[in-house]
Amino acid sequence: MQTLLVLGYVWPEPNSSAAGWRMLALLKLFRQKGWRVIFASPAEPGPHRVDLPSFGIEEQQVLLNDSGLEHQLADWQPTVVMFDRFMLEEQFGWRVAKVCPQALQLLDTEDLHFLRQARHQAFKAGRPVSATDLLGETAQREVAAIYRCDLSLIISETELQLLQHQFSLPAALLHYCPFWFEQFPTELTDFDSRRHLVFIGNFRHEPNWQAVLWLKRLWPQLRQRLPEVELHIYGAYPPPKASQLHAPKQGFHIKGWADDSAQVLRDARLLLAPLPFGAGLKGKLVEAMLTGTPSITTPVGAEGIAGSDDWPGAVAEQDQQLIEAVVALYQQRELWRQKQQLGLVVAQQRFGPEQAERFWQALMQVLENLPAHRLHNFTGAMLNLHHQRSTQYMAQWIEAKTKLAALQQEKSS
Repeated sequence: MQTLLVLGYVWPEPNSSAAGWRMLALLKLFRQKGWRVIFASPAEPGPHRVDLPSFGIEEQQVLLNDSGLEHQLADWQPTVVMFDRFMLEEQFGWRVAKVCPQALQLLDTEDLHFLRQARHQAFKAGRPVSATDLLGETAQREVAAIYRCDLSLIISETELQLLQHQFSLPAALLHYCPFWFEQFPTELTDFDSRRHLVFIGNFRHEPNWQAVLWLKRLWPQLRQRLPEVELHIYGAYPPPKASQLHAPKQGFHIKGWADDSAQVLRDARLLLAPLPFGAGLKGKLVEAMLTGTPSITTPVGAEGIAGSDDWPGAVAEQDQQLIEAVVALYQQRELWRQKQQLGLVVAQQRFGPEQAERFWQALMQVLENLPAHRLHNFTGAMLNLHHQRSTQYMAQWIEAKTKLAALQQEKSS
């Protein structure tokens, strides 16, 4: 039996974030193909983690800077090792290469962290993103991790183009791998059965928090135009500063965790997602299409999904644009229905089950020709050589220091 080992940054929470349900889709695909799947993570399990064993997926807690993982790797002998985000490749990649050099190393970028970080910096400074923003230390680390791996999954075509054109990464190292869905709804809740506006997003994700602040600032104007309408804010891990925004008398409700995000969207007439920055694909917007809920977002939110001309709702950058789009879509039944149908068309065209098969074929092609594939990646081999030495010595030093401290504490007690 072939084995997939996933080294995860966090335990998957498909009801908390798009990254969680995309990771679960990847894990389930390998299980459907008959592979043994092991998910290992150094993170503490969260309250909303998915029950992986119910899908036939093994769980394993691992430690940072601990050679015990090497014994586990020798026992598992994985065919493919997938790193969930580039930081995990930095931490564990050299150990995988040392113990299992024959294993294909797969990086799931989730989104390009350096791009999100650059946009965040520009947002805080109140200016457009510059080339200098994009070429910082995080970009160097993330691009180096992509080179060191045999294949990297890129969730957005915009990010794929950025890596190929600006950073000159070889196409053979990259695979466009968006969300995919096995089935699409045949019936959708209609306009007259829905009420109110909704936002949904993990509060630990800074673009989501900034979107909530934006909505709070605009809410008095929206409420004046739509006096009977409420805005419901959902999301995992709401901090106290979010709860302080709760103002039910003004129709602004902080709801927190949603047990069923799809049902929340089915009940709402519109999804508002004015994301001022970010990267990757925005799962909340794709899920809105699947539940027949038109959405209003920004160019960053729509990126990688559809353009402003064929968006299933509206794309707005300025306050007044956003307000007018919300009012029009909330009140105009026929316009709303057109956007609802458009959303389903976009989802079927962009995120159908064929995306899963394309990924699988690309993975198998690299796996079957791994030695030749690596011969064409001299930059990756060079980076691996230096990375393994530097991170190996650092990890061994940290491990030795930790053991010595534990030994001294034991003696003193």
